[in-house]
Amino acid sequence: MKETEVPEIGGLKTGEGGIIVSQLDDLLNWARLSSLWPVGFGLACCAIEFMSTASSAYDLDRFGVIPRNSPRQADVMIVSGTVTFKMADRVKRLYEQMAEPKYVISMGSCANCGGPYWEHGYHVLKGVDRIIPVDVYVPGCPPRPEALIGGFLKLQEKIRTESVLRPRALEKLMKEKENKSV
Repeated sequence: MKETEVPEIGGLKTGEGGIIVSQLDDLLNWARLSSLWPVGFGLACCAIEFMSTASSAYDLDRFGVIPRNSPRQADVMIVSGTVTFKMADRVKRLYEQMAEPKYVISMGSCANCGGPYWEHGYHVLKGVDRIIPVDVYVPGCPPRPEALIGGFLKLQEKIRTESVLRPRALEKLMKEKENKSV
């Protein structure tokens, strides 16, 4: 290549000092889906699978997933395991402490629908979606680390289609207001 030629990448000329034009939604969504920070807590055996997913063998860091110890620094909650009625209040409190936008991944059969315990136990919640809204369900008992990575990829696809003009918190408040007025 001669020094005067402009290199091309995928048919686009580079090095000309051009301007990149995009939508604000695309930029913000790219930033959000590239830095998902789950709050680090576990309820049962699925938490061990989450820990192994964060290990070097599966390397969640390549997706920008870095567990945080405080719900105020996290934007993803992974409910991993059996949610009892006694623990439900604490899970909801952690969810409410997270800043918007916040997302929830329900991991494993126990978190999704109560697992094998809800039928014969009086103390198990029949799905975490009864107390907090769930964005992605990861099936299995316990789900493999590959399934959790797939759940993160589904969540990234959901985030990619969001709009700043329609925030989830505002939609939730509007629905609550409609329900109270009816």
